[in-house]
Formats: sequence, structure tokens, C-alpha cells
Amino acid sequence: MSRPGKIVCVGRNYLEHAKELGNEVPKEPLLFLKPPSSVIGMNDAIVLPAQSKQVEYEGEIGIRIAKRIFRASESQARAAIGGVVAVNDVTARDLQKSDGQWTRAKGFDTFCPIGADAEAPDDLESLTVVTRVNGTERQRAVASEMAFSIPMLLAYITTIMTLEPGDLVATGTPAGVGRLSPGDDVEVEIVGLSNIRSTVRAG
Repeated sequence: MSRPGKIVCVGRNYLEHAKELGNEVPKEPLLFLKPPSSVIGMNDAIVLPAQSKQVEYEGEIGIRIAKRIFRASESQARAAIGGVVAVNDVTARDLQKSDGQWTRAKGFDTFCPIGADAEAPDDLESLTVVTRVNGTERQRAVASEMAFSIPMLLAYITTIMTLEPGDLVATGTPAGVGRLSPGDDVEVEIVGLSNIRSTVRAG
């Protein structure tokens, strides 16, 4: 697991997740960034910060970029994919709501567990993300359920910023997000490809 140069994330990219938080799917992809300092690896601890009373998991399909792309077409963006990786976009939900923007809520150290890279399949639409907390399945979705497809997301991002080798794009979380508590064991899996497991402890 190498630390990305930047982590570009997509919000509200599954209809049911947008609904569960009382939001609509945006007309264009909703982007935000997580700092590279938030990255942790397999079996590292997610540390719950004192500033938040409601930290939640968000299992996501991550895309690792292998080639520099800017203003790319969807086919060029697809060709730039270097791997698929499990990502947990850990979020302080109360701070997300109170701040009105998401940097603090998404940016704490340990808030971006990332699994090992795996080769991307030919059919990106078939990618399945599953999240389990203490062995119980909480989230499951297929990439075909996304509002915006993976190639479209990558191409869209490159109309704003250059994506460079090693960058990570987190493509959004499905419905079923929930609170994490000290002592929890949380796992995000891209079925058959990548997984990331984290323990949870108080800060």
C-alpha cells in the first residue's frame, strides 16, 4: 500500500445512499478531497477523534491511476486505470453536517483505510463492494448502480485537475452507512479483488 499523491472522492454517487441522508443525487459528480495523511493500511486502527460523536464507515470502490491524464475521454480514462482497491471513506457525520463543507469531517488521520491494488476487470460495472462490521454485512452494491460510471467520473475529474500516476479516486458509497464504536472490526471488500480491515479505537 503506497500513499497516493491525492485522493479524489465522489459524494452521493448511489441513489439509495443519497436518499438515506436526505439528499438528491447531484446533476454532476460531487467531488471532494481527502488528505494523503489520512491513509492507513491493513489492520491499522481507525482512531475516533474527540471532536466527533458520530464517526461512520463508507465502503467504496477505489481506482488507482497509472497514467497521467488531463481532459481525457472516457476511453482514455479507462485506459489509465492501474488497479482497483478497497477504500473506507471514514466520515465524522456530525461534523459533515455542522461544517457545511467536508474537509474536517473526512480529513482526520486514519480516516482513509486502503487495501492492496488488484487488476481491474474488463467489466467495471460488475465490481461489487461489501462492508462488514464485526462480521455482519452492512453494505453491498454493484458499480452498475452508480449514478455516474467509473470512466465518466475519471473523465469528469480530468476536466478540473490532472490525475497522475498513484492518485486514488474513491467512487462513492452505497446505502447502509453506520456508526463505528471503539472495539469494532470493519472490513471493506471489492469482491474477489481487494479488501481492507481496520480495528476501531478511541482517540
